[in-house]
Amino acid sequence: MSAKVAVLGAGVMGETLLSGLIRAGRRPEDLLITERREERAAELRERYGVDVVSNLDAAKQAETLVLVVKPQDMPDLLAEIAPAVQPTQTVVSLAAGITTKFVESRLPEGVAVVRVMPNTPALVDEGMAAISRGAHCDESHLELAESLLAATGRVVRVPEKQQDAVTAISGSGPAYIFFVVESMIEAGVHMGLPRGTATDLVVQTVVGSAKLLRETGEHPTVLRERVTSPGGTTAAAVRELEDHKVRAAFLSAIEAARNRSRDLAAE
Repeated sequence: MSAKVAVLGAGVMGETLLSGLIRAGRRPEDLLITERREERAAELRERYGVDVVSNLDAAKQAETLVLVVKPQDMPDLLAEIAPAVQPTQTVVSLAAGITTKFVESRLPEGVAVVRVMPNTPALVDEGMAAISRGAHCDESHLELAESLLAATGRVVRVPEKQQDAVTAISGSGPAYIFFVVESMIEAGVHMGLPRGTATDLVVQTVVGSAKLLRETGEHPTVLRERVTSPGGTTAAAVRELEDHKVRAAFLSAIEAARNRSRDLAAE
């Protein structure tokens, strides 16, 4: 068995991981990706210099298989590759709501499975991925998964029982931020700012605020209070947010996302 890594699924996240691995120094000849559409396969070969193969061939050739397909497509993919998978291989699953037990039950006994919840900022190497060990994983399998996901951002280990919460917080989280950004831009336009100016103001404010959180290590409450002068403009805005129960709405929304992740696993 070679030391190749195969990315099974050439959608947005699959290509994101592939490009991140190459930027991180992986050689194209040590990588495989799968794609059924010949036009798309030719595009990937041209762009990255990697071999594009079938799912079954990927399972035969690679030491590590990274499954990057939609949850509803996972059963068919596992059925397709199971005849070629060996207990010496490592399987890394990026499908939301799919448990390690589900994957293990459809592959030969003893295959190490690592479950991952990534998010879309991986596209700009600022992703947040949470990984969980399956029944047959040891430290080396987790380190392998960490080395792969670190190519597109940060990685944290969590018990698998926490993955539904991770999905709700960081997996779906970018959408919440974009929703807030969208709302702030519309407010700026409503108050007379050109849309381009409002967009620049809001996007840089979000980027700067995130950097401030990361680099200072301060609690967000402390940073918020520093901006909120007694009787000032920020205090007036925060009062409106509290009156409209925005904090409670976020809690309810994130709980709904967690519950849907649980439903996906049950389905």
